[in-house]
Amino acid sequence: QLQLVESGGGLVQPGGSLRLSCAASGFTLNYYTIGWFRQAPGKEREGVSCISSSDGNTYYADSVKGRFTISRDNAKNTVSLQMNSLKPEDTAVYYCAVRHGSWSLLPRFYYYWGQGTQVTVSS
Repeated sequence: QLQLVESGGGLVQPGGSLRLSCAASGFTLNYYTIGWFRQAPGKEREGVSCISSSDGNTYYADSVKGRFTISRDNAKNTVSLQMNSLKPEDTAVYYCAVRHGSWSLLPRFYYYWGQGTQVTVSS
């Protein structure tokens, strides 16, 4: 059974950091492009970052560039999202997802999704 499980969310003060992890079972992540997405209440799901399967290049939404870092650990079959300098507007449920092919930050191009992990940035 193919499964993605996110972990690492929680409550953090503005300016703080969190590290999210996406663990895969039933398949090998390094054959896929992996994306991180988020959805805040009342808003559409948006792409945050992705790492390409073909060349390992990374991509970021402008809103998180310079603050978030995506990385892949093939040995552990996981992908992480290091989030620094967090802001209240980063509050959302964060999801990881996979797709074959080149990079994209559009959710509609991804077809396996995790259940999400809540990130709340508040003082």
